[in-house]
Amino acid sequence: MRNKLITAVAVLTLGASLAVAAVHEGGWGNHEGKGRGEYSEKLAQKLNLTDAQKQQLADLEKNFREQNASFLQSFRQNRQDYRAAMTAGDTAKADSLKATLESQRAQMKQLRDAQDVKISSILTPEQRAQWQQLKAERAARHQSKQ
Repeated sequence: MRNKLITAVAVLTLGASLAVAAVHEGGWGNHEGKGRGEYSEKLAQKLNLTDAQKQQLADLEKNFREQNASFLQSFRQNRQDYRAAMTAGDTAKADSLKATLESQRAQMKQLRDAQDVKISSILTPEQRAQWQQLKAERAARHQSKQ
């Protein structure tokens, strides 16, 4: 059960980063050179985005982060608390957080789906098809690691 929740959280996190992937200034930080900014740059390059599209996507991501900042912080905190409870063997606390995380995961999916619609509206039909292919490939790679 624990592995399923951790996998679900990982998939959610991956999906959220895909949904808001866009070229942007700054970002949420780099981890050994593999931060979101680097991924966004590669995505923009693979989709051959125009400067205007890059700016639109950057604006979308910025707005997403600003509008959902408190929710995203709450989700991160609950996920951290859950992991700490599991590490400490506090199953009662972990169980109480599990329902909250599942609810937040569902809410995150709704946010991600709405963001996908916005991103899709910026892309040309060819770029949209490429984007869907890239997302499918990334999901397949993620599944193979599980």
